[in-house]
Amino acid sequence: MKRSMLRKLMPMVLVLILVFVVVGCTREEVTEKLTLATTTSTYDSGLLRELIPQFESENGYEVDIIVVGTGQALEIGRRGDADIIFVHAEELEKEFVAEGYGTERTYVMYNDFVVLGPENDPANIKGTDDLGVALQKIEETGLEGESSFASRGDDSGTHTKEMNLWVAYGIGVDGDWYNSLGQGMGDTLITANEMQSYTLADRGTFLSMEDHLANLDIVFEGNEELFNPYGIIPINPNQHNVNYEGAEELVEFFVRADIQEKIGEFGKVFFEQSLFFPDAD
Repeated sequence: MKRSMLRKLMPMVLVLILVFVVVGCTREEVTEKLTLATTTSTYDSGLLRELIPQFESENGYEVDIIVVGTGQALEIGRRGDADIIFVHAEELEKEFVAEGYGTERTYVMYNDFVVLGPENDPANIKGTDDLGVALQKIEETGLEGESSFASRGDDSGTHTKEMNLWVAYGIGVDGDWYNSLGQGMGDTLITANEMQSYTLADRGTFLSMEDHLANLDIVFEGNEELFNPYGIIPINPNQHNVNYEGAEELVEFFVRADIQEKIGEFGKVFFEQSLFFPDAD
């Protein structure tokens, strides 16, 4: 082949080589994104740090996790700023689906709420088997300046549950004894520990942080009103441009038998009890 012809072909060859290199790199580097908005309890407990890497590895997604209270997660879903939400305020979740923002709510797991308080228990509620009486005692000692209550105050599932309980038992929360923090579960527990206040928490987050909460004990537990179910909801693709296929894959992952078993086993090694219990239909 003549040198003049080689000179003419060389630019074309170089362009083709560059195209193959770029295409090859693109295929290797592109990972599909999936955005999950979820509560602080699923993240602070360590559960998602245990499960999400497995989902990413098996399905080829990179999951961006937005950690907020349930109310904020639902609002993020309404705006279409997430592909899927994983939260724990059942009635609000059902409203979310009924309004058309989510396609379907799927049960994944449950745990329960516990009332925490200082070791000396100034409201004397340890051993009480009536939740209403326990909350009334917290209010009474609070008004007397002998105790205080630290509330998340952040429109989360835990905050929603707490406010519903005050209303159910006709207890006002407008005194100096009641502190609305506007913080997540972890920060609220730290504050309650420092202030030696009563507070409401999900059992999983408390157990995962118990070693750092020397001033807090479980002072009331076991009431059916403290049941705490978690649901997962893909955002409706008719409402927003979302990764609905990826969201459905994440739902299928969470309800899969082996993942449900992992959820039930999570925490047993370190805490000698499960932090969550599988609840897929």
